[in-house]
Formats: sequence, structure tokens, C-alpha cells
Amino acid sequence: MLKILEDLVILARERRSNPVEGSYTNRLLEDKSLAREKVLEEINELIEAVEQNTNKIHEAADVLYHLIIYLEKNGIHIEEVMKELDSRKK
Repeated sequence: MLKILEDLVILARERRSNPVEGSYTNRLLEDKSLAREKVLEEINELIEAVEQNTNKIHEAADVLYHLIIYLEKNGIHIEEVMKELDSRKK
């Protein structure tokens, strides 16, 4: 299951190193403002979907995708985030 998230991180890193013309992922990686806007938009859509009990899974997937791309765009490695979460265990 978590392999899918790992694959997404790998995709983001590969696209960053080897851009693909016309790639939505590359558009996000190249445009910090667009990446930020999409994270905010997708979070709002997820909140709305949860409150209305509709399309929650689709919107949650959108949030995860856009968040991972945003993190990569800004040099925040998911491995570091995972270490931080691990350090918070009680």
C-alpha cells in the first residue's frame, strides 16, 4: 500500500531530473505558485467532500499527490518528514 506513495515520490524526483513536456507533474514542479495553490485548493475540496460525505477518497488522493509534489518542489524530502513523525511517537 505505501509502495504507491513511494512510487509517487520517485516519479516527482524523476520528473524533476528529467522533465517530460506537457506533464502536469512538471508544471507543478516548475511553478511554485501553482503548486501552492493546488495544495490549498485540494485541501478545501477534501474538507468539503468530508462534510458532504461525497467523493472523499478521490479528494484525499488529490491532496496526497499535490502535497508530495509541493514538498518535493520545495526541497522537503518525505524521508525527513517520516523521521519527524517517528520522533513524535510516545
